[in-house]
Amino acid sequence: MLLETTENAVALISTMYAPLPLECQHELSQQSKILTVAKGGTLVKEGQYADKTFFILKGCARAFYLKDGKDISDWFAFQYDFICAINSFFLNIPSPHFIEVLEDTVLLEISRTVVEHLSERYHGFERLSKTVAVKTMLQQQERIASMQFHSAEQKYENLLAIHPNIIQSVPLTHIASYIGITLETLSRIRTRLGRI
Repeated sequence: MLLETTENAVALISTMYAPLPLECQHELSQQSKILTVAKGGTLVKEGQYADKTFFILKGCARAFYLKDGKDISDWFAFQYDFICAINSFFLNIPSPHFIEVLEDTVLLEISRTVVEHLSERYHGFERLSKTVAVKTMLQQQERIASMQFHSAEQKYENLLAIHPNIIQSVPLTHIASYIGITLETLSRIRTRLGRI
């Protein structure tokens, strides 16, 4: 199903995350917009005040930091995931990281003003916001636990269990930095596992 209208995107969000009243769906579809961003395009830059959240209809994106000239991936989002510069979006501070798309990507863009307005007007939208926030927190908590307690091979296998097709969308350098290992270590693990 091609989801390149705001109405279709909002209906999908309502189905997948939390049921939204039709009036709320209509308002959200009227106040959001579809973006098509080419591979390598930037949604958020470090230091930018980022007041948008994005729902990925097709494609994928990542959040990353630049630390001492080193690129460190912090978050991947795929089809039907939300992604935003969390600190900037919720605290209205400059974003400490970048968000870029890793392949040609279609997104629904929703502003913080719209999120706040609809959360005040509709309990269903408030539930939606909570569901998205909880899902994001749980994913980050799982990642932190994996980083602290698992071997490099276990971290990679955990990532593949959650995102079995990640290799098709995300370069190995980004995967290695996301799980906190070198590209060389990841290559050795992939060789051992027969996944060259």
